Amino acid sequence: MSPHAPPRPPSTITSRPAGHGTTPSDTTDAEWQILGPYVPAGTGRGRPITYPRRDVIDAIRYLGRTGCQWDALPADFPHHKLVYHYFRRWTADGSLTRMRNSLREQVREHVEGRERQPSAALVDSQSLRGAETSADPTAATTPPRRSTAGSVISRSTPAPCCSRSW
Repeated sequence: MSPHAPPRPPSTITSRPAGHGTTPSDTTDAEWQILGPYVPAGTGRGRPITYPRRDVIDAIRYLGRTGCQWDALPADFPHHKLVYHYFRRWTADGSLTRMRNSLREQVREHVEGRERQPSAALVDSQSLRGAETSADPTAATTPPRRSTAGSVISRSTPAPCCSRSW
């Protein structure tokens, strides 16, 4: 690396810090080589970047894999509000969708030996039936039915007693 070359932005960091904890959802160096170029870099405006983008991606992957709440992220990830901020931003600008689509295309082409885009799709009969009625907004709902029995309280179950002291 030339002494005059600009430092690489955090989205292209390839190695992990020494004390970083590992979870099954963490990206490996090989995965990050593929994924890193798709992660948006900072704009250069605002606060300087404190956490590498790789840690933010690992936190989002952890949430997706475990299904935990945002505020239940382990302490070795960035703060949950920061992770949520980037998740919302990257979802809104389409970055996560572009990332997923590009990675899916690479898997289809290089791993499975197929075309990047599928040439056919399968639709089952249940999907077709639902699609036929979805054009009519009133056909999708069933009208409510009134019970013919009326409102009767059963006398066979004793009512709870609130005056008892246990």
